[in-house]
Amino acid sequence: MSLRKSHELHQRRFGRNLGVGLTLAAFIVIIFGLTIVKVSGSDFGVPSEEVQN
Repeated sequence: MSLRKSHELHQRRFGRNLGVGLTLAAFIVIIFGLTIVKVSGSDFGVPSEEVQN
């Protein structure tokens, strides 16, 4: 099997795929971060009115 220089089209396609992959990874990180902030918020604590009764 001979080693050939990759075509310019493959280089452009790789660059585009890398950009889409990084964008998708950033979107996943943002959604994960928002989920962690929402879950770890104080909204899930026991309200003080119920504790007193």
